[in-house]
Amino acid sequence: MDRWRQPMVISVLFLLALLLPQSGLIDPYVELVLKYIGINIILTISLNLVNGYMGEFSVGHAGFMAVGAYSASLLTVWLIPRELGFLLFPAAVVAGGVAAALAGLLLAFPSFRTRGDYLAIVTLAFNMIIKSIIENVDAVGGPRGFMGMEKLTSLAWVLVWVLVALYMARNFVYSSFGRGILSLREDEMAAGLVSVNTRQVKMLTFTFSAFLAGIAGGLFAHELQFINPGSFTILKSTDMLVMVYLGGIASLGGSILGAVVFTVVLEGLRGLLGMAGISQEWRLVVAPLLLVLIMLRRPQGIMGLREFPFLVPREERLDRLPAVRKAVAKPAEGGKT
Repeated sequence: MDRWRQPMVISVLFLLALLLPQSGLIDPYVELVLKYIGINIILTISLNLVNGYMGEFSVGHAGFMAVGAYSASLLTVWLIPRELGFLLFPAAVVAGGVAAALAGLLLAFPSFRTRGDYLAIVTLAFNMIIKSIIENVDAVGGPRGFMGMEKLTSLAWVLVWVLVALYMARNFVYSSFGRGILSLREDEMAAGLVSVNTRQVKMLTFTFSAFLAGIAGGLFAHELQFINPGSFTILKSTDMLVMVYLGGIASLGGSILGAVVFTVVLEGLRGLLGMAGISQEWRLVVAPLLLVLIMLRRPQGIMGLREFPFLVPREERLDRLPAVRKAVAKPAEGGKT
């Protein structure tokens, strides 16, 4: 029965995501918030791979999101006929992810020649460079922004990509290659001594992380139907950092929790500030303030280094059982003697 539980739950969720918006039983605003939650989950997973699992510190992931958003949008507006837009939308989103991954790979070459806090400086510079390039390319709208995309991001598609991101990230982290990622976080020098190719692990993890950020960018663009460089500033990267450290580092479950809590809190503040007649600009203060409070009070986050059982592969859970049983049995045996 256990082997069928997850597929059944996923099938039910997909049917609900597909049918509820069509039935009119779900409010359009609630549907929009659910889409934002899904997009934020993908973004949080992508950054958690670098900042949580690998133990590095990237602050420019909004740049990869921008590459994915513009690449996917250019494809659906310039190359894909409108009548085929819905059918080829997944291909456009994947193309945006691939473009972001290539940008991540190019950035990884110089970035991981350095160590420590230099990655934060390089990724921050990358975010600013991408924003400046977009602002100075008139073909994509420059500072005015780019529009013309159809509203192709549905709740069902967001759910599909969230599940794909979770599945890929889980298999990546719990693979033999993923063990190398965790060893880097604990001690990079020791990892190198036990034959972990530290440079290769860093580059591939960073590239995969950029790919997921590009996927989220493609979904984001085709939800808003308008993007501009101002959507991908350092403030967007700060939002991602808050979600990662709020939910918990090195935890896919923490990525889900962080994205859900952060998105709901910001949307709740939108209504509260509106009723109080206070400018919505004050919402921009919340993310940096939350990040400071988290770093001071609970730097590991809600789930830090822990995981929900359903996100751990079955083989991994079975491998842990003998060790757990042995650890539990030892005190009892000691008590008898």
